Amino acid sequence: MDLDYFARFFDNETFMFVVLPLLIFLFRIVDQSIGTIRLIFAAKGMKKLAPVFAFFESFIWLLAIGQIMKHLDNIYCYLAFAGGYAAGNYFGIILEEKLSIGTVIIRVIPKKDTTALIHRLRQLNYGVTVVEVDGFMGPTKMFFTTVRRKEAPHIIDIIKEFNPAAFYTIDEVKTVSGGYFDRKNKSIFSILNPFQKTVKS
Repeated sequence: MDLDYFARFFDNETFMFVVLPLLIFLFRIVDQSIGTIRLIFAAKGMKKLAPVFAFFESFIWLLAIGQIMKHLDNIYCYLAFAGGYAAGNYFGIILEEKLSIGTVIIRVIPKKDTTALIHRLRQLNYGVTVVEVDGFMGPTKMFFTTVRRKEAPHIIDIIKEFNPAAFYTIDEVKTVSGGYFDRKNKSIFSILNPFQKTVKS
């Protein structure tokens, strides 16, 4: 194959209106997915990992915008660029949900005795704190536990098993320091962030 073959390939209509827009679309999906993850990492305080993602995000973005600037008369490239941006946001959020990065605090206000529920959670090695509160229905007990985000669905399943009518909330936690937080199973949070120190009581 000579150089003329490649020149003809890059100049033909198939490349200009199919292959090139598709490449731009894929580049935008990748760079915007990385960008979404980067923003989430930064919001969670992962300051040393976020810049790594920022480097690859900007590099891939430059590849895509470079092709746009070379083909300003190709409307399909514009559509691919915008479509990839939208799809990248979606896939970035889905990816972050699958990774279950971070820590959450689960607060529970039950509507019946929680002795068995609390015992079960502590039996499974979860730290549970119980406090007296004055709710809408009068004095009651509220308990909360701080867990890795990927473990939250398991905790909710246990709550529904023992106290299906309980009111609960789940909130993101940016920083955890001290306390009972030494479960043996490693989460994706610790794998993705090697700079995060293990917190033990």
